Formats: sequence, structure tokens, C-alpha cells
Amino acid sequence: MSEKTKMLAGELYTADDPELTADAARTAAWIARYNGMADASAADRDQLLREAIGDVGEQVTVRAPFYCDYGYNIYLGTGAFLNFGCVVLDVVRVDIGAGTQIGPGVQILTADHPRDPALRARRLEFGRPVRIGANVWIGGGALILPGVTIGDDAIVGAGSVVTRDVAVGETVVGNPARAARR
Repeated sequence: MSEKTKMLAGELYTADDPELTADAARTAAWIARYNGMADASAADRDQLLREAIGDVGEQVTVRAPFYCDYGYNIYLGTGAFLNFGCVVLDVVRVDIGAGTQIGPGVQILTADHPRDPALRARRLEFGRPVRIGANVWIGGGALILPGVTIGDDAIVGAGSVVTRDVAVGETVVGNPARAARR
């Protein structure tokens, strides 16, 4: 089994595998082009976005600068909006639902590392998918950790660190993010 196949399956893999480093290099070149087109037309940015991202719905906005590992594991629903400076570490699938709004400087992380120091010393890592539902609002500077699912219509407060799933319609704030009092 290739390292890329292991990565996509969420198994332990070595990120400095030649196939993965070639993919990452292609993505880095794409990121440079995409981030250099901040003043281009919406149609031109959309066309370029579709070159690297796994799936892009209609009327999606991703403001530059934007950063990701591979791009092909990111799925953006219709009307999704990612503000300036978002980072998506997409070693496995990241789903962002229709109409979801993501504030500036948000980080969505699927990459994780073994807790066993001997495995970490071998430079192994793995991924856990992140799923963000439809019509979610994620405030600026929030951090979404590996394996988290955020339900439809949820709100994540600015600067929150989301370490566990967020229920449909729930508002969470803080570090670690907890349900907000009403």
C-alpha cells in the first residue's frame, strides 16, 4: 500500500514520501498562483479554485491568502465562504457545507500525530476527517481540530478551539470550546 493510500485512509503514513512531496509541491505552486490572483475576476478565481480543490459548489468564495496541504481533499458546498488567511490541513477529507461562513485566520486541521513517542520519532502521522455542516458560522481565528464534526446551523465563536463535535444549532465558545450559555 502506498503512503498516499495510507494517508487517504487515515492510517499511519510518512509525509515525506516522494509521491506526497510531489503532490505538496504542485499544491504549493497552485497556492502561489491563487494567492497572487486576489485582484482577478471572480470567474478567474473560481476557475483556478476548481483546478486544485476536490469539489467546489456554485458561488463559493475563498479569499486570498489561502493555504492547504493538498487541496484535493477539500469539498466546498454551494455558497461557502472562507475569509482571508484560512489554513486547511487536508491530509484526509474536509467537508464544508453549503452556506457556511468561515472567518479570517481560521485553521481546520485533519493532520494528527501518534501519541506514542517512538512512532512520532519515525515521523509517522495520520489524519482524521473534519466535517462542517451547512449554514455554519465560524468566527475569526477559530481552530478546528482533527476528527471534529460541526452540525448544521452551529456557531463557533471567534478564537475558539474546537476539540470535540458540535451539535446541530449549537453555539460554542472558548478554549476548549464549550456550549455558550443562553
